[in-house]
Amino acid sequence: MLGFNANKTKVQLKLAVGRLKLMQQKKGAANAAAKREIASLLEAGKEESARVRVEHVIREDFTIEAYEMLELYSELLLTRWGLVETVRHCDDGIAESVHTLMYAAPRCDIKELAQVREGLVAKYGKDLAQAAMANATGLVNPRLVHKLGVQTPDPVLVVQYLVEIAKTYHVDWD
Repeated sequence: MLGFNANKTKVQLKLAVGRLKLMQQKKGAANAAAKREIASLLEAGKEESARVRVEHVIREDFTIEAYEMLELYSELLLTRWGLVETVRHCDDGIAESVHTLMYAAPRCDIKELAQVREGLVAKYGKDLAQAAMANATGLVNPRLVHKLGVQTPDPVLVVQYLVEIAKTYHVDWD
C-alpha cells in the first residue's frame, strides 16, 4: 500500500456521505413497500409469513439507522479534516469517528467507506485498524455495533412492529 493520500481519502469520504444518503432513501422506500406487503399478509391471516418478513424490515431499519450514524461520523471527520492532515497520530477529537468508520466499513455495502478505511489505515497504521475492528479500545459507538450486529430481532420488537404496521394500514390484528 502506498502512503496516505489526504485528498483522495477526503474525496472518498465526501462520496461516502452521498452514498450513505442514497442508500438510506433506497432502503427506506423498500421498507415502506415491505410494510404494505406485511399489512396484506396480516389481513389475509398469514401471521407467520408476516413475522418472517417483519424481521427483515427490522434488520433494514437497523441498517438505515447505522447509515445515518455513519453519515454523521463522516461529516464530523470532514469538518475536522485539518486534524487528519496535520496531526501524525489519531487525535482525541476524531478518534471515535475514525474507529467507528474503520469498524463499520467492512460490515456495510458502501464501497467508498472501504476506500476511506484504506486511507485511514495508511495514515494511522494497521495496529489502530485492528484495534478498531475488534473495538479493543471501546471507541466504536456501541449503538452502531448493535445496529450492525447479526443477532435476530427481539420477539417483543417483532410484535411491536406488527402492531404498528397493522395500525398504520388499518388492519384489524391482535
